[in-house]
Amino acid sequence: MKAVLDACVLYPSVLREILIGVAARGVFTPLWSARILAEWQRAAARQRAEDGAIAAGEIARLRAQWPAAEIAADPALEARIWLPDPADCHVLASAVTGSAALIITLNLRDFPARELARLDVTAESPDDFLMARWLEAPEPVEAAVEAAHDATQAVSGRAQPLRPLLKRAKLPRLGKALAS
Repeated sequence: MKAVLDACVLYPSVLREILIGVAARGVFTPLWSARILAEWQRAAARQRAEDGAIAAGEIARLRAQWPAAEIAADPALEARIWLPDPADCHVLASAVTGSAALIITLNLRDFPARELARLDVTAESPDDFLMARWLEAPEPVEAAVEAAHDATQAVSGRAQPLRPLLKRAKLPRLGKALAS
């Protein structure tokens, strides 16, 4: 299964690490465009200049780890797409160009099901996506969450309870399921 990762799921580091960790365990193939990566870097830089530099390093790491993941949207296709936020048309065009049936995003309102269905694409929140993968095959999702959890605790230098961490990462249902 191929899925385009929208910038909004790449920028929160815990969420990105979990999604990429699940992908690394063979559950799905992640895709993105250079424009999506640039949007992530701009969003990070708006928080703090150092965050933009950190994002640049993370983007370089992702490009090295997933050299086939970056796809370019067809500009002619992008011009024919209508979405409530015109800036998201490239995300849908990237999904079609990359033969992805799914867009993982936190901005579901910007991807109306009817518009996506015309191009055989659906959009899911990361929580819904990861919950479905966990129900199908819990081991890769649990391993990715554990690795991200361990990394977060190591970087912060303090204990990070799992459920609140996943809630902050916009994964409340997954957090509830794994913390039970």
